[in-house]
Amino acid sequence: MKKNFVLDTNVLLHDPQAIESFEENTVVIPIYAIEEIDRFKKELSDLGRNARAAARLIDHYRELGNLEPGVPLESGGLLRVVSSVKTVLHALDKHTADNLILSVALEVQEASPDVETIMVTKDTNLRIRANAVGLKADDFMTTKVDIDELYPGATEITIDGESFDALFEHDEAPIDFRDGSPWAPKSKSVAEDEEDDRPELYPNQYLLLRNKDKPQQTALSRLHVEDRVARPLRRIADGIWGVKPRNKEQHFALDALMDQSIQLVTLLGKAGTGKTLLAIAAGLQLTADEEVYHKMLVARPIFPLGRDIGYLPGDVGEKLNPWMQPIHDNIAYLMELHRIRTGRHIGTVSDLIQQGVLGLEPLTFIRGRSLPSQYMLVDEAQNLTPHEVKTILTRAGDGTKVVLTGDPYQIDNPYVDAESNGLTYTINRFKGQPLAATVTLHKGERSKLAELAANLL
Repeated sequence: MKKNFVLDTNVLLHDPQAIESFEENTVVIPIYAIEEIDRFKKELSDLGRNARAAARLIDHYRELGNLEPGVPLESGGLLRVVSSVKTVLHALDKHTADNLILSVALEVQEASPDVETIMVTKDTNLRIRANAVGLKADDFMTTKVDIDELYPGATEITIDGESFDALFEHDEAPIDFRDGSPWAPKSKSVAEDEEDDRPELYPNQYLLLRNKDKPQQTALSRLHVEDRVARPLRRIADGIWGVKPRNKEQHFALDALMDQSIQLVTLLGKAGTGKTLLAIAAGLQLTADEEVYHKMLVARPIFPLGRDIGYLPGDVGEKLNPWMQPIHDNIAYLMELHRIRTGRHIGTVSDLIQQGVLGLEPLTFIRGRSLPSQYMLVDEAQNLTPHEVKTILTRAGDGTKVVLTGDPYQIDNPYVDAESNGLTYTINRFKGQPLAATVTLHKGERSKLAELAANLL
């Protein structure tokens, strides 16, 4: 049975194409949401771009017919723009846009009592208020990812002793698995009415292999789907720029970062697990030492922790310095490790920037650029929207590697949460792609205090 979906302003600002996401149902946009969109359209930000895109799309349908009774959508549904004839919410502030939008939703529900009406908003409090006045309310879920079921990028499996020995004798071990990739063909060896009990694995998934005959024996490997084998990880005895993996997840991460065939690496983990340090160390190795990439480009979204300090003086570089200080700290630490290990001093962060080896840039100006043969690190990617991550990844030119790092439980962007941010969305969408790999880091290695704080607070 068809339903009425009443959209809040934040849904359109989050995804301008949202009106085409409700199949054959009726999409109702309160006129007050149009007024709110109009206030955002001049902003030089993603909100402004989304406001302009939403307005253009609605205007496109306006040209096809009268929006008040409804215009057919390409999805098969109906688009309506509705105003409130009477003020239903007498007890609430009639001048608040949220309350006016609620009034429209209630009037739509009263006008069509036999059709289910659902208020769609990303505002938690508005969903509560809608429910309190007798409306069903839902979040806009198209980009939501269940954080508890997020692909971790690694797992443990048990194999027989002969296959385990083959990993060391022939540098590969046969793995009997189901390919979890969306396009993977179903196995012909298993009848449709039989349950396939083989593990579901994905390309470039990292494996802790355990010997079935001798359970105490384990080995670290990565799955190669095309050959249906697991191969041992590269040996990193001397470390990367003085950084040696302290646990299996860090070993997985360095393997993915150093492999040129993996063009997208997503590193997920709480504070202190080494995500940024490992990514920068691999980047310096591949650019400054091995010259695989022409330049390492490091970018971070600009969101303050706590109260903002306001505008910063100076040019772009000077304004960016406070936001990039964590990157400066990591690079300075790696340079000192490199000096201790090699006895060679290679300068400062400013020297790397002047030599063209390193670039520190805001994400604000990335739209429209093409970045070939670069190692691009986007730190704190959990503060990005799915649309922003798409913009970043589509900038990658030929021979470019993109690394996204972040912690979905440390989000400063008020417009995303742990389940709707660009980092988790990217991990979920690229799961099973042969050119991508994901590693979730669990153990903090910064210090005992940092690890304890991350677990207790």
